[in-house]
Amino acid sequence: MTVVHSAARTSTTSARTVDLHGRRVMMVSVVGAEDDPEPVLTAEDGRTLVEAIQTARRQGLPFIMILRTTGVSVNDGLGAASAWARAARELVRSSGIIPTMAVAAGPVVSGPALLLGLVDLVALTTNAYSYLNGPKSVETYTGVPVSAQELGGAGAHLRSSGVASLLADSLDEALDALAHVLEFLPDSVDHLPPIKETADPADRPTPEAASLLPEAALGSYDIRKVIGTVCDDGEFVELRASWAPNLVTGLARFGGLPVGVVANQTQALAGSIDIPASQKGARFVAMCDAFNLPLVTLVDTSGFLPGKDLEWRGMIRHGAQLAFAYARATVPRVGLILRKSYGGAYIVMDSVNMGNDLMLAWPSAEVAVMGAKGAVEILHRKATPDERAELEARYEATYLTPYPATERASINAVIDPADTRRELVAALAMLWSKRERLRTRRHDNTPL
Repeated sequence: MTVVHSAARTSTTSARTVDLHGRRVMMVSVVGAEDDPEPVLTAEDGRTLVEAIQTARRQGLPFIMILRTTGVSVNDGLGAASAWARAARELVRSSGIIPTMAVAAGPVVSGPALLLGLVDLVALTTNAYSYLNGPKSVETYTGVPVSAQELGGAGAHLRSSGVASLLADSLDEALDALAHVLEFLPDSVDHLPPIKETADPADRPTPEAASLLPEAALGSYDIRKVIGTVCDDGEFVELRASWAPNLVTGLARFGGLPVGVVANQTQALAGSIDIPASQKGARFVAMCDAFNLPLVTLVDTSGFLPGKDLEWRGMIRHGAQLAFAYARATVPRVGLILRKSYGGAYIVMDSVNMGNDLMLAWPSAEVAVMGAKGAVEILHRKATPDERAELEARYEATYLTPYPATERASINAVIDPADTRRELVAALAMLWSKRERLRTRRHDNTPL
C-alpha cells in the first residue's frame, strides 16, 4: 500500500511502504524542498503523518519518519499545529504496538521537535539540530548567546539530553543504522523478535571474561568488552552510548536469540546509578519488554550516586523508574553479578525479588547492603584503626561473597566465568517460551 501527499509551498511529504534491508517498513519523509533553508510543517504534512502512522499500526509494520522542519507553517496557523498534534497522538497510540523511529536530517525545531521524544529510537545526522526554544529566545531569557548546534546539535542530544540513540554522517547511514536495530526487533508486539542462526558455539568457553576484571577492588574496566566476549560473534549494538555512560544499554544475541543488555559501566562514575542512568535504563527495559526482547543484566555497582543536588532533583523518583520498569517486565530476564552489587542498586538491577527469572554470579561477586568500610564505620564506631582494619577484613571474608546471597536464594547459582556464555545461552533458550499475563487494567502509573 502506498500513500502519497504533496503539501503546498515549502514542504513535500511522502509516505510509503519500503523494503529496508529486507524489512518492510512504513516510511514518511517530511523534509521540505532541498533548496529550502527553512522548511515548515504544513497541515497537509500532519495529515500525511497521521495516515501513515495509522496504516503502520493497522498493518503491524515498523514506522520510520524522516524530519527536517523549522516549525509549523505560519500560513496554515493552528491547522498545522493541530495536525502535528494529531500525529503525536497517533505515535502515543502506537507506542508498544509497533517499533517507532525517527531520523532528524536537519533542523527539527519548535513544537514538532516533541515528535522525537515520542518515538522509541532517534538517529541524528551530524548536521541536524533540534530544540523547542531557539538561540534567540535562550539569549533573550538568559543573556547567554548560544549557537543552534551548541543548543540542540548532535553533541547535545547524544551526551546531555538522551534524545538521540544513534549518530550518522548522512541520511542513508542513519537509515542503515536503524535497519540494523530492526534486525533485533519484531514487526509488532504480536510477534517474537527474529532469531538468527550463528556459527558461534553455544558452549564456547569464555575464560578471558574474568581476566577483564582488574585485580584492584576499585579498578575499572570496560563492560562492553565483557559483553563482546560472551555474546554471539562479539556483536553488540549499543544505544545512547554517550548519554549516562555509567550504564550501558544495547542489543545482542545469545545462541541466535536477540536480547536487550543492561550493564553497569565502571569506567564512568564507578558504575554508580544516577538520574540519567535510571532514566536510560528504565526506557530501554520498557522498550525491550514491549517488543518481547529478553533481558540480560550485568551487575557491577556500589549503589546510587550520593549527592545533595541529585536528591533535590528527584533521585528517589527517578531511581524508582528503573525499579518500576524491571518489576513490570514480563519477558525472560537473566542476570549476572560480576563484582559489586550493593544496597538499593542491588535491588533495582533486576534482582530476584524484582521478578528476575535467573540470577547468576561469578565467584568474585560481592552482594551486600554496603561495602566493608561503610559497614564497619556504622557497626563499630568506637573501634581503633587497627581494630577496624581487622573487622573490615573479617566482613569481606564473611559477607562480601556470593554465597550468603545464594543461601537466601537471591542468587540461583555461582558459575565459573569460563562457563558464562554457555550458562547464559542455556538460560535464555530455556526461558524463550516464557509467557506471563498481567491483570487487565487501563494502564500503570509509572513514576515519570
